[in-house]
Amino acid sequence: MLGLKHFVTDETGAVTVDWVVLTAGVVILAVIVAPPIQRAVFENGEKIGDTVAEYKKFME
Repeated sequence: MLGLKHFVTDETGAVTVDWVVLTAGVVILAVIVAPPIQRAVFENGEKIGDTVAEYKKFME
């Protein structure tokens, strides 16, 4: 039977825990950051489309 001291000092699986925490952090960051970026890209795309439509009459 393993003692409490061995249990506390055992680092088996620490790398797995690190990867789980890192992956969760990346997912949370993506969930927080993605919507504002998506909104900004969509709005800029609309502005570009409007500008191209305005200058289209000069290209004909």
